[in-house]
Order: sequence, then C-alpha cells, then structure tokens
Amino acid sequence: MGGAAPEPGEFLMSVTVTASARPTTIDDVPSVARVLSRATHGDPLFQWLFPETRTRLARIRRFHAMAAGFGYVPYGDVRVTEAAESTAGESVVRAAALWAPAESNPEGPLVSPRLWPHWGPLLGRGRVAPFVRVFAEWKLAAPQEPHLYLAALGVDPVVAGTGIGGALLSQGLDRADAEGMPVFTQTMNDKALGFYERFGFEVVREVDHLEGGITHFLQRG
Repeated sequence: MGGAAPEPGEFLMSVTVTASARPTTIDDVPSVARVLSRATHGDPLFQWLFPETRTRLARIRRFHAMAAGFGYVPYGDVRVTEAAESTAGESVVRAAALWAPAESNPEGPLVSPRLWPHWGPLLGRGRVAPFVRVFAEWKLAAPQEPHLYLAALGVDPVVAGTGIGGALLSQGLDRADAEGMPVFTQTMNDKALGFYERFGFEVVREVDHLEGGITHFLQRG
C-alpha cells in the first residue's frame, strides 16, 4: 500500500521496534485505523474514493476503523507491531495487518448488514456504486480453494524503512506456510508490487476498474 506524510507537527524520531507482532482487541481499533490511514493516504484507491485532500486522512481513518471494528478484529486476525519512542519510552502502534483466516469471513454476512449503512455517509452517493463494483470484482478474483487473505498491510511513514512492515508480513506468511495455505491480496499501488514480490507473491490477475484504476491481484503459494 501507499505511504503517507507525517501529520502536521509530527517529526521523524528514533524508535525501538518490538521483536514480534501481537494480536489485537476492540480497544486497539483506533490505533489500527490511525496507522493504516497514515500508511494509505497516498494509495490510489483512497485518492479515488476520497478526492478531497483536506478531508481525506480523516475519511480513510474512519474507513479502516469500520473495517477493523466491525469485521477484522472480531471475525478475522488483526496483528500490530509497536515501536517504543526514544523521547518518551512509550510503545505506539506503528504497523498493522488485517488478515482473514480460511475458516472465517470478516466481510461476510455477519458483518455486511452492519457495515454497509455506513458507506453512504462516508463515501458520498457518487462513490457508493463504483465502490460496490470494485469490491465485487475483488471478491470474484479471490481463489476458490482455502487461503489466507491479507486485506490490509500498513506501516506508519515515521518508521518506513526500518523493516517493520516486512517483519509483520513475514509472521503471517509463516502461519500460512505452517498450515500449507496460499496467501491472496490485492493492491492498486504499482509501487507495492516489488515489495510483495520479494516475499514470494506473484501477480495472477489485473483488473482495470476504469473509474478507480487497476487492481493487481497477487498470490503466494
């Protein structure tokens, strides 16, 4: 996914990254939404969904809060990695990954009826129908066999380049390898392709959504 600029008044800092990711609870949703919104602020998907620059970051944060809070925390597997800031010594969530295990569906019938009423106010009437079409094409592109689905992976730009994102992804891939499962994900960000390919992903399909750009579907295993 794409990167984002630091929020106003924030600066690059010295951090100590924790060795491993941890699972989350519903109390972590604000932190998950914050880091994913900062990580995906420049992503083509969200530039298309939220063209107004002034409100984009807040809307992306709400988007991720809804996805994590309604779906991926209660019904999926959300992992975060924290970094201790040298200035205060406090641990802050700096990377997050949203996974759907093969045995559950965080975007399925238990979630959608609660989630869809919120899309209209968030996206605006002109974006709901195109978003539904893109979402449907994503679902149709998914493998038919059991697999792990990586819905989102994001790293706070203030710790970009520290290896925190790769380490977080690797933990999920280790689980997939242990279970003998392929892993599926998608991105509209051309710059992310090289990152995923370094971890063994291959582009298996591309779909031009016309309104929103091209989605690259990737699979590993």
